[in-house]
Amino acid sequence: MSVRPQPATERAWFKSSYSGGNATECVEAAFVASSVLVRDSKRPGYAHIVISAEAWTRFLIGECHD
Repeated sequence: MSVRPQPATERAWFKSSYSGGNATECVEAAFVASSVLVRDSKRPGYAHIVISAEAWTRFLIGECHD
């Protein structure tokens, strides 16, 4: 699978590998400068949340118990 360059205004969203296979639980993320954007893949035109890169990393490694 090749990845083609995207304009700066177009984000490269990817679907979570933990999203359900029945199309009811789909989360997408996109990496930007120093943060990660998260949205509902069933509603891509709706709002997304912004998470700092540090918080995203801590979430992935399971250190979200502050």
